[in-house]
Amino acid sequence: MISAEQNELMTRIGPGTAAGKLLRRYWQPVALVDEMKGERLVKAVRLFSENLVLYKTDNGYGLMQRHCPHRGADLAYGRIEPDGLRCSFHGWKYDAAGKCIETPAEPEGSRLCEHIKTVAYPVVEKSGILFAYLGEGAAPAFPQFDCFVAPDAYTFAFKGYWDCNWLQALEVGIDPAHASWLHKYFEDEDTAGSYGKQFRGVPADSDLPISKVLREYDRPEIRVERTEYGMRLHTLRRISDAQTHIRVTNILFPQAFVIPMNAEMTITQFHVPVDDTGCYWYSIFTSFGAPVDKDTMRAQRLRTYPAPDYKPIHGRHDGWGFDAREQQTKTFTGMGFDINIHDQFACESPGVIADRTKENLGTTDKGIVLYRRLLMDAIRKNEAGQLVIDMEKASGPPAIDGIGPTASIDQYWKESDETRRRRSAWAA
Repeated sequence: MISAEQNELMTRIGPGTAAGKLLRRYWQPVALVDEMKGERLVKAVRLFSENLVLYKTDNGYGLMQRHCPHRGADLAYGRIEPDGLRCSFHGWKYDAAGKCIETPAEPEGSRLCEHIKTVAYPVVEKSGILFAYLGEGAAPAFPQFDCFVAPDAYTFAFKGYWDCNWLQALEVGIDPAHASWLHKYFEDEDTAGSYGKQFRGVPADSDLPISKVLREYDRPEIRVERTEYGMRLHTLRRISDAQTHIRVTNILFPQAFVIPMNAEMTITQFHVPVDDTGCYWYSIFTSFGAPVDKDTMRAQRLRTYPAPDYKPIHGRHDGWGFDAREQQTKTFTGMGFDINIHDQFACESPGVIADRTKENLGTTDKGIVLYRRLLMDAIRKNEAGQLVIDMEKASGPPAIDGIGPTASIDQYWKESDETRRRRSAWAA
């Protein structure tokens, strides 16, 4: 049972909070690279309850406090110049490190700018996403996860907003049992048209639609284990004495999961707080087979999460698109065929910050129980100055969806991962 105090500790992420200080020690997605294209490369962003401005100059990206240290004018309306961002109020200019480099309204020879510096954070580009380091001290090295080492042609990035706390958005990915219910379709589509769709293709080494597997084998066995990067989950659905369906999924501590999208593609999804009551998920789709059809993937997702804000077309305002007739005849939820809306409903409907003191957890929640222990332990260690982050050599991790021999299912998923990497143009 989670106490009210523990729930507050895990969910609140503003400046100075314990969870906020922990998460800030890891690189955080701040925007899609696609958002920084066009004529004016300046974007207002809100991250960890901070109002910031992201911009791009000839020297790269900058991220800093949104309001000018002079008299608070909004730098999101500033002027981009080759070496910095200039405030439109009095012309003060800042470089990517937040240092004021010009105060043109001051008397000639003034050295005022030498004493002015705003809050700024380093930014790097990885696999279609701009990541920022918001913590104190040196930023950790990026791990060698598949989503970061795959060539650009084999990755695609997208994002979407959910009106809830970051933790409940993450926890939906630590709960593999829900897929047989929340994402249940009453009929199977032609799997030939499944590109870019979750739970519409076929598992590896099978011609059985994954939608049929989830629907008909809805009492999975779930195993969880700690790993160097966080957690691994095995979800087993016994098809017969001879065959078992296995999904191997992962939690990249502190706030991402890696799951299989199909036999050839994985999804690495980060859950980034805007503030205590809202978050963006950022997904990197990584292909071990053919290069990603980015135009198709983007068009599919923009229908539900349109630019420029990437906020969903359904939500609390319309009951997440609920249709009672559809619930009777087509889907278990009655909320359409996009699983992102299903997950959004499951995460948003408990309230913007779920009251975990009222939960009654079951055996299928064992992954969530372990994750919360990891999170609380990391918060305590970070507060005590004892947390060491060393993920530079972490790689993979395997994310498998396949049907293999029941008697040797553990060997099967490891061999499946090895085979897929060996055949890949980049992962061998």
